[in-house]
Amino acid sequence: MSIPAPLTADWLKTEEYRELNFARRDLVINPAKACQPLGALVCALGFDGCLPFIHGSQGCAAYFRNSLSRHYREPISAVSDSMTEDAAVFGGQNNLIEGLRNAHTLYKPKMMAIFTTCMAEVIGDDIKAYLENARKQNALPEDFPVALAHTPSFKGSHITGYDNMLKGFLETLAEPRRHSTHLRLYVVPGFDPYPANLREYKRLLNYLGVTYTLMPDYSDVVDAPNTGEFKMFPGGTPFSALREALNASGYLFLQTYSTQASLKFVKNVQKIPTEAVPIPLGIRNTDRFLTTVADMTGRRIPAEITAERGRALDAATDAHPYLHGKRFALFGDPDILLGLTSFLLEMGGVPVHILSSNGSQAFAKEMEDLLHASPYGREGKVYVGKDLWHLRSLLLSEPVDMLLGDSHGKYAARDAGIPLVRVGFPVTDRVNVHRYPIVGYAGVINLISLIANTFLEDKDRNADEAHFELLR
Repeated sequence: MSIPAPLTADWLKTEEYRELNFARRDLVINPAKACQPLGALVCALGFDGCLPFIHGSQGCAAYFRNSLSRHYREPISAVSDSMTEDAAVFGGQNNLIEGLRNAHTLYKPKMMAIFTTCMAEVIGDDIKAYLENARKQNALPEDFPVALAHTPSFKGSHITGYDNMLKGFLETLAEPRRHSTHLRLYVVPGFDPYPANLREYKRLLNYLGVTYTLMPDYSDVVDAPNTGEFKMFPGGTPFSALREALNASGYLFLQTYSTQASLKFVKNVQKIPTEAVPIPLGIRNTDRFLTTVADMTGRRIPAEITAERGRALDAATDAHPYLHGKRFALFGDPDILLGLTSFLLEMGGVPVHILSSNGSQAFAKEMEDLLHASPYGREGKVYVGKDLWHLRSLLLSEPVDMLLGDSHGKYAARDAGIPLVRVGFPVTDRVNVHRYPIVGYAGVINLISLIANTFLEDKDRNADEAHFELLR
């Protein structure tokens, strides 16, 4: 097979190039994922008064904070012990002890969360031993709460880091389970880049009259009100709730792939009654979320929520013609992709390309089962461990009508001549996207409106004079 010289843009659209692109093994081009410590940082922000402490280089800390600040357009508080070349040779204990002393003195947090980066993991730093030595040297009070997590950047992704940090909080700071438990449901949202989603969960749980704790809850941290006064620790799950977390009457996990280790720890090690449901995107998944809460707590679903469901169904009926039969490509994290695909199938959309850089074979199997259960999903193909350059080949060689994913997809969407609806993390080129919930029945209406109106805007933008109509 001869490769054209010079390469042309047209050749990049061919099946021949797509085959070569998918054959590469040792090169990754723009993966749709971030590294573990970023997810650990998001998790740590969800606890009241918690200061994230990055055991690694200052550059790593700047990357995590910058990425989150660009998405949320908020200052992200975190510290680093600034490991450099000497720490890479001799170990980072001195950096960690000095960093803990300074952070505790300057910022006066209620607790800290220490997690690692590549450098610390490659040289094998024992952060548990380092913390004990820090206490012996009076860098921290003996009773000051610190959670620990190993989050190597070269393994897993941001959802793995979120999971490892959450498990670290439970293992390190929660009190042992007692025989008598609190009648309180602990709800774990998973890695969710929408503070509006967390608030929507709380609103629905309050409607149900449930005694619950959302953990972790970073909604007020990454979306704080502008009052003219900066607060470093503006909210989160209280330490008292974290301390009692293993005495819960039950746990409900709203994602499975970003909470696997934590879920196993709670369910299999602590033997706490535990349920896991898909992220409540779409009518069916929201129904399942609410009925699971009702079953676990003995509460009835109130008329107000039933009315919301009816309005979501009405919105779906009104917008159905604009989504039915449209072909979609999607990329992102496993849990949100399962939710989005379920939603599209409900609307008669046709998912064609589904790509997850941090997806597993278990995810691929679950997605395939979801696709095959619907007549609209038979054309869909799942790609795990692939990157956005693979996605570009798919869009150019097998066109679709729309791409769903984060801001990094805009280049492939432009090359393919299709609109991009920004969903997931990060969204850096649009404002306030994270302030609209996409979960629950309110989220159904938001997603329908966003996708349908994007199609209509695209139709107007490309219409000639004869077809530039007032009524769509």
